[in-house]
Amino acid sequence: MIKNFRNIEYLKTGNERQQLAYSEIKTYNILETLKKYNPILTGTIPIGIDIPDSDLDIICECENHSEFSAYLSDVFSNTRDFKVYSTQLNGIDSTIAQFKTDHFLFEIFGQNIPTEKQNAYRHMIIENRILKEKGSKFKQQVIELKANGIKTEPAFAKLLRLNGNPYTELLKLEHKQVMQRYIK
Repeated sequence: MIKNFRNIEYLKTGNERQQLAYSEIKTYNILETLKKYNPILTGTIPIGIDIPDSDLDIICECENHSEFSAYLSDVFSNTRDFKVYSTQLNGIDSTIAQFKTDHFLFEIFGQNIPTEKQNAYRHMIIENRILKEKGSKFKQQVIELKANGIKTEPAFAKLLRLNGNPYTELLKLEHKQVMQRYIK
């Protein structure tokens, strides 16, 4: 069964950290607050390859970065260690807010791209499919690499023996027929 990552209800029956993430997101009303920006929780926690210091990444679609930044400041500035800034990532205007809650560091990330087309979401979908195909041993290897300081996409690329930029090479696996070469 394919997991619906647009609805965080799957976290309620997940591992302990996923359940804690669900509770924290609900307690702080994060997704409701961001609803008009089509938020999606992405990253390692939804697919169960997080390490203790993994944050909760929520991607959003925003057309106007100054308006998005002002909104984030308005609704989250009372949280611990709040900061918001805009930058360019891979040539794309991006606004990022960070803050801490009781158990997590949140990172809210906005681009003028539909959330399901943003790289964070696309990477997570590809990684989830690979984890399902390759099984628990592969999953544990990814977690071990991450625990040793290697970021998620480079960890997958290393284990799959992908050459080049791990972020772009992983996106090339989006198509099933290409992925078949690497998941056997």
